[in-house]
Amino acid sequence: MQVAIDGPASAGKSTVAKIIAKKLGFIYIDTGAMYRACTLIAKKEHIDYGDEARILEAINQNKIEFKSEAGEQKVYVAGEDVSLAIRTPEITENVSQVSALKGVREKMVELQREMAGSTNVIMDGRDIGTTVLPDAELKIFLVASVHSRAKRRLLDYAEKGIHEDLAKIEHDIAERDYKDSHRAISPLKKADDAVEVDTTNMSIDEVVDDILAKINAKMAK
Repeated sequence: MQVAIDGPASAGKSTVAKIIAKKLGFIYIDTGAMYRACTLIAKKEHIDYGDEARILEAINQNKIEFKSEAGEQKVYVAGEDVSLAIRTPEITENVSQVSALKGVREKMVELQREMAGSTNVIMDGRDIGTTVLPDAELKIFLVASVHSRAKRRLLDYAEKGIHEDLAKIEHDIAERDYKDSHRAISPLKKADDAVEVDTTNMSIDEVVDDILAKINAKMAK
């Protein structure tokens, strides 16, 4: 079974998908982390975030991998754990530009489909239901207000020891929403057959229970 979870930045996609995957024994694929890894590779190689050819060349030389360690999914680039490095404000601010590059998206989509294979998988991102897994049995589109998403990101940064201003985070999220939904290649868009879930006033547990019920209903059929 394939479950696709799409939605804007900080709507809770990754957190929810990880919990559900663990509960059901599904494989979890964080596509956002893959684009963040591409952005980090560009940064480390001192490549302009708009230089598609050089970024693709660097990606080919720096393997992106997911590894499960002590129940946690870690992201590796060229054998180095970059799970924290890909979550810094600089990567967050520039990942939209890198993920909008046609060649980068094509390479990542190919990798994502390869990872999904023929197993039970839950995948989250911006274009899973529309582009990566268009035949997924269940498609969820998570939404939430910009303010509530900014507060979540502020807490997330604080846990990592990163200090940011809430107003700046709100501005960055609104800007990211615009970039993601207006890019030419695979824009952020709700699939026609996706179920929308507004997480603004929901706890993580409530969102998880809601989606689990939808998955169980599909599996029962």
